[in-house]
Amino acid sequence: MSQDIASPQSRQFVLVAAILASSMAFIDGSVISIAIPAIRADLGASLAEAQWVSNGYLLFLSALILLGGAAGDRFGLRKVFGLGIVAFVVASIACAIAPTPYMLVVARAVQGIGAAFMVPGSLAIIAKAYPREERGRAIGIWAAASSLTSIAGPIIGGFVLTALGDWSWRLVFAVNLPLGLAALALLWLKVAADKAEPGRRLDVVGAVLATVSLMLIAFGLTGDGSDSLPPLSHTILWSGAGLVVGAAFLVWEARSNAPMLPLRLFASKAFSGANALTFALYFALGGTMFFLPMTMIGGWGQSPATVSLALLPLGIALTILSSFSGKWADRFGPGPLIALGSLIVAAAFTGLGLTAPLHNVWFAVLPCIVLLGLGMGLVVSPLSTAVMTSVDDSDTGVASGVNNAVARVAGLVAIALLGVVVASVFEQSLGSAAELPVFFGLPAPGLNAEDEALRLAATDAAFAAVAYVTAALSVVSAIVAWVTLERKLG
Repeated sequence: MSQDIASPQSRQFVLVAAILASSMAFIDGSVISIAIPAIRADLGASLAEAQWVSNGYLLFLSALILLGGAAGDRFGLRKVFGLGIVAFVVASIACAIAPTPYMLVVARAVQGIGAAFMVPGSLAIIAKAYPREERGRAIGIWAAASSLTSIAGPIIGGFVLTALGDWSWRLVFAVNLPLGLAALALLWLKVAADKAEPGRRLDVVGAVLATVSLMLIAFGLTGDGSDSLPPLSHTILWSGAGLVVGAAFLVWEARSNAPMLPLRLFASKAFSGANALTFALYFALGGTMFFLPMTMIGGWGQSPATVSLALLPLGIALTILSSFSGKWADRFGPGPLIALGSLIVAAAFTGLGLTAPLHNVWFAVLPCIVLLGLGMGLVVSPLSTAVMTSVDDSDTGVASGVNNAVARVAGLVAIALLGVVVASVFEQSLGSAAELPVFFGLPAPGLNAEDEALRLAATDAAFAAVAYVTAALSVVSAIVAWVTLERKLG
């Protein structure tokens, strides 16, 4: 890859621009679950609308991220990266001023499109600007800054939400304006344009089919927000249509000369296994971490600051353990580490389900989050190793992109599907009190003591159902890792 995108004097500006752009995506990704209860309270959003606030973003990011990476090579990395930042920032401002849940969902969808062209460019532009012998250090600085952002973002966001009230969720998106403008200034003023590759083909048809398929499936499971639980006929019709379009996507990818998802990679048992366990484990992680803050803040009445502190060990453990687990994967193989990590994650989710009725942040939730961080810390680096070593060297870039997309699709499907579980269990648990004006994840001031106890019990039961489903999927992930991935135990 040519190194004409940046002179030695301007490489530092490339690095800072990439860090700023990544920070926007990481802040939005890590803070949104803590901000969802405030968004619901401020805009009067239903549970389904809250799901769409997250899934509108994940839908387009997961469906288009492979196309976004290829577009950088086709049209020029600096140009596509910059346009992705512009779209992300403009959409962020629209999010910050959105007057209704519907407008927020639309703005989040546009933000996801921007992220699909911005996120792949963050690392790619560093790799293109730095010579191979300096690339590792630059990527290390980027990774450290990304970890710091992921850890600090929810803490700052939680304290801002607690101090300023429900309206301040808008600041989570507004902060992207100065970050984005600074990244664009560095990119356009200090970095030379790189050469495009006009001959490279883009799989636009595949991207459209993937987007439509995921959209239909999510709409079938979630509905349009008017009902807490869409009718069964609605789910079967729209999700079924999504699966049909998904099948058409696979047929197209098998026949395309330039597929965004090269199906030949799945001939490798290790690659197929790595992506299968990625889907199961990130389904579990994404679903639990979406509904846990909502349960604690809207259900139990905890402050966003308290919740952000309780979730802090997850980011810390991931950051500390990732470097060690990568070395252990080289010694023992990725299979045993991922299997062990997934079982620890399953134990953490089981603990969250069992202790939900205690409503105890520091002696129930916090220890489970520590356990979750330990488990995921054993998984993340070995999983990257498993993906990279399961394909030829010439395919490592696309293999990494596919695995990244699978993880995001898993989160999208988890929030949609587990929303059905939450709404069903919550309503059933209310029993004779189902006519009460109460909703999962929202406080209900003015209830008498008996009705409030029923609301709390229904909230706990709904979240526990999520925790047990995700614990089971984590066990599935462990089994897949042990069966399909390399082990060096003998």
